[in-house]
Amino acid sequence: MAWIVLIASGMLEAVWATALGKMQGFSRLAPLVVFVVALTLSMVGLGYAMRTLPVGTAYAIWVGIGAVLTVGIAMATGAEPVSLVRIALILGIVACVVGLKLTH
Repeated sequence: MAWIVLIASGMLEAVWATALGKMQGFSRLAPLVVFVVALTLSMVGLGYAMRTLPVGTAYAIWVGIGAVLTVGIAMATGAEPVSLVRIALILGIVACVVGLKLTH
């Protein structure tokens, strides 16, 4: 169960990070609400997962999932450029996250 919660929390990290970028300095209400809710749920989930998973492993996987999805969202929306090198590097992060899970 901890792994499922950790993955969901990593996905929520991408949600709050994307909302943070759209708030324009905390001046837009809708992204602010999404940010606060997603951040809260993400942190609660990370804390729950850390009750049974090693802190370093849980944190690295949470950050990796959030980073990959945040960049993926930005690339999909045109906010960041897409290139084969960038995609290869992102796949490297995915491989590291999978490796951490497999070696746990």
